[in-house]
Amino acid sequence: MEGVKLPMNYKVAICDDSVDELAYLTMIAKRWAEYAKNTVTISTFPSAEAFLFQYAEEKDFDILLLDIEMEEMNGVELAKQVRLDNEKVQIVFITGFADFISEGYEVSALHYLMKPVSEEKLSSVLDRAADKLQKTEKLLQIVYNRETAYVALGQILYVEAQKQFVLIYTQEKVYRMKRSLTDMEKQLDEYFFKCQRSFLVNLRYVARIQNTCVILKNGVEIPISRGSAESIGKAIIRLF
Repeated sequence: MEGVKLPMNYKVAICDDSVDELAYLTMIAKRWAEYAKNTVTISTFPSAEAFLFQYAEEKDFDILLLDIEMEEMNGVELAKQVRLDNEKVQIVFITGFADFISEGYEVSALHYLMKPVSEEKLSSVLDRAADKLQKTEKLLQIVYNRETAYVALGQILYVEAQKQFVLIYTQEKVYRMKRSLTDMEKQLDEYFFKCQRSFLVNLRYVARIQNTCVILKNGVEIPISRGSAESIGKAIIRLF
């Protein structure tokens, strides 16, 4: 949907070995989101190793703000690890030196920011990151209550059939639209799995799989068909 500017929820990781810098960058990111009418989920990490430990379980970060000069693994080496399986995430390097700038091309870094980072410059870079993420995100047109909304597929947690309607659950809102689950499935991407005749679950948000349900990262339990746990697990391995 060219030209449609959507409020979004972005998952941001900030990696820096300075506690003060982590707090400062977090403050700017939150203020940027509030001004742009977006929401952000921010995770902070004191080292590259700490980030990679969590990244092994959560690969759905949208934006990475990486300090370059850290002990042991530096920000550039961290970015190279991430780029092995993630081309979409927007990487911003933050550094006190210009020596590493040429290496940023290897990992398609969005930008370099020199310390001390100004709020104006970081906010501008976050705007660019959001624009690039929206351009690559497929949108779903939802017609409800005589209104029309455009929602990024990555923002949808799951879809539930309810008679001749579907309920579309996002991070912020639930939409009710007159549509069959079969028709809805055709408009979604490969990350949505029909785990039961009345439910399509977004595998991006599955935290645990049990015999009778999947548990999402926000704690919601979605029922699954008998014997489908293995198929869901294989789909997650294939996609992630």
